Amino acid sequence: MKYPVGSKTKNSCYIEYSNRGMGLEDDLNITNEQYRINDIAFIYKKPTPVTISKVEFNNKKEPIIKEGFYKKPSTTDYNGLYNGLYIDFEAKETKSKSFPLSNIHQHQIKHLQNISKHKGFSFLIIKFVTENKIFLLEEKKLTSFIDNEKRKSIPLEYFMNEGYLIKEKFSPRIDYLEIINKIILKEK
Repeated sequence: MKYPVGSKTKNSCYIEYSNRGMGLEDDLNITNEQYRINDIAFIYKKPTPVTISKVEFNNKKEPIIKEGFYKKPSTTDYNGLYNGLYIDFEAKETKSKSFPLSNIHQHQIKHLQNISKHKGFSFLIIKFVTENKIFLLEEKKLTSFIDNEKRKSIPLEYFMNEGYLIKEKFSPRIDYLEIINKIILKEK
């Protein structure tokens, strides 16, 4: 924040919240930046591995990517460290009252399972856009649903019963580490 008159304090950053319609990914990127600036956690968006196959140059001799393809399937959206804990998660939005399992690939589910198996913390963050609700669902709850249900989508009710509601705030916008702290305290 710039207050007063543009002065900055050591642990603050200027973040514009005028675009309230921004997507989940933008909100998570802002949240993760705040975590880094305040030395709370170091969690980053993973780049999607792409091979560029066609480039053209404009009149200013700047390259413009015209064609590319995915090198290999990507794993999940975000990973990093928080208080000695490796964190890995996928973030998705849905306009439905259920989350279609087709929105997450089998190799991503397997990746989340492998992270959990090796003592990392893996999960989904799902935003139900029409309901304006965001949930954290642990990998083990995702796996349980897939193993025990025949449905092709996870209903909102499952997230309400088995997941954790993340309340949006001003700063950090989507404080999922607050939920992770609660989960870790429960397990102790």
